[in-house]
Amino acid sequence: MADLYASHARGLQSPATQHFAITPANGANLPNRPRVLKVLTAGTVALRDSAGVVLIYPVQAGELLQFSAMGVEATGTTATVVGWL
Repeated sequence: MADLYASHARGLQSPATQHFAITPANGANLPNRPRVLKVLTAGTVALRDSAGVVLIYPVQAGELLQFSAMGVEATGTTATVVGWL
């Protein structure tokens, strides 16, 4: 399939082109920093930011979290999420 936009620079407003599974782990950085997190199953997700601050959010299945998390902590996470790059 031809990519008509291959010669254009990707920006933060561009759609994601890759995705990866996330296994929550305390203190571990994600292998890639996602531009968006997609919630697959409802629950809570504990997100760690670039300053090391962890906050727990209630989430619903299908929700998009516009947050580039450094990590998803196991403690406090009951939802299933994937990362979009």
